Amino acid sequence: MAKSKSTDRTLSQRLHEELAAMISAASPGDQLPTEPVLARQLGVSRATLREAMRTFETQGFLLRRQGVGTFVVRPSQVLETGLEVLESIDTIAQRKGLQVSPRKLNLKRRPANSEECEILSLEPGCIVLSITRVIMSEGRPVAYLVDILPDGILAPEEIGEEFNGSVLDLLIERGQPQLANSHCEIAAIAADSTISRALQIQRGDAILKFSSRLFSLDGKVVDCTHSYFLPGYFRFHVVRELNPT
Repeated sequence: MAKSKSTDRTLSQRLHEELAAMISAASPGDQLPTEPVLARQLGVSRATLREAMRTFETQGFLLRRQGVGTFVVRPSQVLETGLEVLESIDTIAQRKGLQVSPRKLNLKRRPANSEECEILSLEPGCIVLSITRVIMSEGRPVAYLVDILPDGILAPEEIGEEFNGSVLDLLIERGQPQLANSHCEIAAIAADSTISRALQIQRGDAILKFSSRLFSLDGKVVDCTHSYFLPGYFRFHVVRELNPT
């Protein structure tokens, strides 16, 4: 006989409660039993266990290392900020006294794809500068940032191999082109293979994605960004005022 939905929900709730208790009782750095062992202990299939563990991983309580094991972690610092003002993650972290650091900076000049041509108002075959970097916190990757700029906005030499800031801050400091505003779309997505490798999570895990277009004063898009965040390390909010009418 097939299980009812209420039974499935009860099983899921029990599993999450038992995993939460196990994680709470462990110390940061402790390794959990292997998936087969843990699944037998909890009386569930490995597939069911894996799905439950994904929730705790994206919340920042577990870190799975391929071929090594699953470890308990607890983020001692969470970057919490409003979204009313356009600021880089680096600037927000510095203002709040949080320790973050870049890793794996990658610069590449390449032809723009069709989506980038449309967003940046470029002709097919035009060159863009792609800048990707991973943000680290407490020894683990927590954000993966991608900037796509039309060729000529920034030269690779202005970034350099030792670059440890943000493209937004660099453009603001330089003053050219003069910036006006940014349009940002926020969504929860499933991590693909590129993002999962960058953030050391499992493919298909839920993450936050910010897709932004940075406009200059003349209305041109000078930077197209895709930012991917582990939810457990970031809390974003918006202050909303009542309509006086």
